[in-house]
Amino acid sequence: MMLVSIENIPGKELEVLGIVKGTIVQTKNFGRDFMAGMKTLVGGEIKGYTEMLNEARQIATKRMVDEAEALNADAVVGIHYGSSTVMQGAAEIIAYGTAVKFKN
Repeated sequence: MMLVSIENIPGKELEVLGIVKGTIVQTKNFGRDFMAGMKTLVGGEIKGYTEMLNEARQIATKRMVDEAEALNADAVVGIHYGSSTVMQGAAEIIAYGTAVKFKN
């Protein structure tokens, strides 16, 4: 499965199959919250949150690809990621794009 953030794939004619997306709502845990609170005192990267968000993006991407595969897509173009706060301590990560099939 080809995944690209651009709208077209050079040299390929595309048949649009539809929008696909993958989401996950990820929560923080006490250990990460405690360490994040300590880190705010001295500054710097909060690695626990970075790892948590990277994992959440990977899961959202996999779910998006699963939707594309169910449509027999060859690629997903125009991929974007977004995030929003669902409730205190929980964030949604979404990956979305357009599933396409190669015509040639």
